[in-house]
Amino acid sequence: MTNSLKKVALRGAFWTIAGYGSQQILRLGSNLILTRLLVPEYFGLMALVNTIRIGIELFSDYGITQSIISNKRGDDPLFLDTAWSLKVIRGFQIWAISILLAYPIAQLYQAQDPQGQLLFLLPITGFTAVLEGAASTAVLTWERHIEIKKIMLYDMSITIVTLLILVLLCWWHPSVWSLAIGGVASSTINMVASHFVNRKHHNRFRFDKEILKEIQNFGKWIAVASSMMFLADQADRFILAKLLSFERLGVYTIAYTLASIPRSVIQELSVKVIFPTISKQLDLSRLQLRAKIVKQRWLLLVGTAVFLAGLTVCSDWFIMLLYQGRNKHWEQYQDATWMMPILCSGIWFSILFYTTSPTLVAINKPMYSAQSNFARLSIVGLGMPLAFSQFGELGAIVVVAMSDFPLYVVNLYGLKQEKLSCTTQDVYCTAFFVTTLSLLLLLRYSLGLGVPIHVLLQGS
Repeated sequence: MTNSLKKVALRGAFWTIAGYGSQQILRLGSNLILTRLLVPEYFGLMALVNTIRIGIELFSDYGITQSIISNKRGDDPLFLDTAWSLKVIRGFQIWAISILLAYPIAQLYQAQDPQGQLLFLLPITGFTAVLEGAASTAVLTWERHIEIKKIMLYDMSITIVTLLILVLLCWWHPSVWSLAIGGVASSTINMVASHFVNRKHHNRFRFDKEILKEIQNFGKWIAVASSMMFLADQADRFILAKLLSFERLGVYTIAYTLASIPRSVIQELSVKVIFPTISKQLDLSRLQLRAKIVKQRWLLLVGTAVFLAGLTVCSDWFIMLLYQGRNKHWEQYQDATWMMPILCSGIWFSILFYTTSPTLVAINKPMYSAQSNFARLSIVGLGMPLAFSQFGELGAIVVVAMSDFPLYVVNLYGLKQEKLSCTTQDVYCTAFFVTTLSLLLLLRYSLGLGVPIHVLLQGS
């Protein structure tokens, strides 16, 4: 890595963490307000709706974003316009599929949604794909050149405005419809704003056959990988929506979202910094590339291990601090206090995964990502119903917590095949994480403060 590229990557990492962290604080603040205005059932219902929408988007992923970032012609106006035109068409495809799926999905979950709200929520939420598809490629060009400061300032501005609108909507009309309309408003603001950030080039509808072929060739495995990623990441919501009520799904969604904060930060770094940086160093030998990856991962893994261990040990206090005070719905949210530490404990293997998987995509081997996510999907899809039948809600959540391990193992195989394995580093960092977690748990218990899952133990 040249000094200039290293500086760009370090600046990118700083702005990614600072910007994403700030956005999460804003979202958390709005979530605290919303949980005092809305019942958990609304969050559960929207969790299912958004899961379906994201699924349709990922199943139709052409690899447009990755193509703009990694392709040598990614700055060519003709390439950008071809990619944008594909985005627009894809947006309308996603909306059409959302409309077609609304009725069968509403019938599937009729017992959980007797009022039939899913029938209308899916088309409304699906329309956001049209708006997102029409957004300019300017922000993707920033990602290509690792201009994270610009991205984060832009995202922060959009986040502040859209969250304010969402909170006002829910205060004015506390219902699930306000959550849905707030999502549409967010996508509208982002779409309009994106066309004002780059005065030099404005996207227009046109195609180039050669570029189209390049994107399709690159995107065929991306589509498979994205589909598997969606099924692996979101299958738990589909399954729990059938096994539990929307109220319980809403509680689980809050616990899962907070537990996933470390993973979400690493995912942001993976997409916005690690992937673009590696894409610019593909002329190196595998041995040189591996050495650079290992060197850069040490601080990231050690820092994340300490943060994740601390979050796991304090997660029940975190939930109580955020949701207990002056919340008339607290009894409904209380079980998130034992769900979150269990979910946190399993995040570590996804941290190992997301700090190396961009390498395989950058060297044009996204099939390993597809295989990794298929392994996770198999565990979730088969393990959750079985665990629920034997051990109830607790069993299902333990399966979710442990499902990142097969994801990591298959990715490890891919790295070894491509001579990019970081196994020794992973072993050392995992031992450090387990030791840190054990010491913090022991310290908490020795101080008479109990354990993070005390609500669960009291209940049993």
